[in-house]
Amino acid sequence: MVRKFTTPDGVEKIQLRLDLGLLQMNAEGRPDGKRPHDMDSLLDYHQARLGEYLREHGGHDDEFELDDSTCMDLQLEALQYHHRFLCLFQLEDYAGVIRDADRSLAIFDFIAEYAKSDELAGSVIQFRPQLRMMLARAQGTLALQAGNHAEAVRIIQAALEDIRDLFAEHDREDMIEDSDEIAALEAWMEEIESQRPRSRREQLERDLAAAIQREDYEKAALYRDALKRLNDKPPAS
Repeated sequence: MVRKFTTPDGVEKIQLRLDLGLLQMNAEGRPDGKRPHDMDSLLDYHQARLGEYLREHGGHDDEFELDDSTCMDLQLEALQYHHRFLCLFQLEDYAGVIRDADRSLAIFDFIAEYAKSDELAGSVIQFRPQLRMMLARAQGTLALQAGNHAEAVRIIQAALEDIRDLFAEHDREDMIEDSDEIAALEAWMEEIESQRPRSRREQLERDLAAAIQREDYEKAALYRDALKRLNDKPPAS
């Protein structure tokens, strides 16, 4: 469904096969290859506008606004990055996923901060949970590949907290229980915890609990003795 290839002129592309054809994107820069206002992205252009506004108004941005048309154009740009990071996830390019998910989050933050319409400013909440989940999936996978299970769990916990806080901030606590993103992250965290390498002590404690549960008291006594010897062992100097 997804492939990455290099054109004869050396440009790296990504293709996503759809029911009605192919979606083709650049692997770097803006996915459609365009340079709006001769900038790398539309977000870069409007951030440059904001910077100029701040310089002209003594660092105050009170009157800086994005009209509805500009917000819609920015959302369409974010959608391009959204399509690409989903493809990159399938291609296991996790660094690329992080780059594009961060870019999409930056677009939605910018809209939420400066949209002239309160309705448009609030509408971007619908995109953020999946973005935050995908960012955690990519970051967590890189941590697991480095053998750092604890860091992967920390990343997931931070993402879960961010998503819950987002719903609470917009008075949508009712969505927390039904959130597919929260459910997926919690399930993944449980899977990681179950596969995490255990210390000798942790393994003995798990074996002891399992032996007691199945009423194998002979094995339980052996595990209990092994734990006692481990507890009595002096710490390494």
